[in-house]
Amino acid sequence: MERIAANSVLPALREPLTLVTGDGLHLVGELALPAEPPAATIVFVHPLPTHGGMMDSHLFRKAAWRLPALAGLAVLRFNTRGTTSAAGTSEGQFDAGTAEGLDLEAAVDLAAARDLPDIWLVGWSFGTDVVLRHGLLPRVRGAILLSPPMRYATDDDLDRWAQDGRPLTVLVPEFDDFLPPSLAQPRFDRVPQARFTAVAGAKHLWVGEKYASIVLDQITAPTTGRATP
Repeated sequence: MERIAANSVLPALREPLTLVTGDGLHLVGELALPAEPPAATIVFVHPLPTHGGMMDSHLFRKAAWRLPALAGLAVLRFNTRGTTSAAGTSEGQFDAGTAEGLDLEAAVDLAAARDLPDIWLVGWSFGTDVVLRHGLLPRVRGAILLSPPMRYATDDDLDRWAQDGRPLTVLVPEFDDFLPPSLAQPRFDRVPQARFTAVAGAKHLWVGEKYASIVLDQITAPTTGRATP
């Protein structure tokens, strides 16, 4: 993927939107579309909102700014229940990854209602727990996990993904604060189709343009079928 400046905002059709969950909550979100019909769709689930995670967390903001133009991807990001960002506050309260499954389902339903193609999930930190617990939805093609802490997800969730067979890409920073590669890889070995990568030099928050670019490249590869540079 082309290397660009950290704050580059490339052209896209950006639409603020409201998601409505199965339990009646209204969530703040944004859909960014490429100028041409998208090659695939990414639904992002952000890090832990009780520790600052939100739809504008830097990797997701950069994805929305870049991937529609550079990779032809539709990017849907949203604040889970009770989460605030510059776009606003989603209704409801944090539920430790349980009711957030309804939030994820609302996002996937919206993408499906818009007839967006090939829906993939990307979770980061807490978002990986939501994806592992609730992401095996009918329209979902597969998932990409960034810095999975396995705080709320369990081996039973991994076993469901293993049995289902949908592709799973797992990126774990070398210096992750919560589940470093030496502890993460044995957990994910129980998912035969999981593609596990330990990213040298990276930390849990993927700070720095070098690591943001690695993450965006690794999102683009499985979702579009293009080789990672």
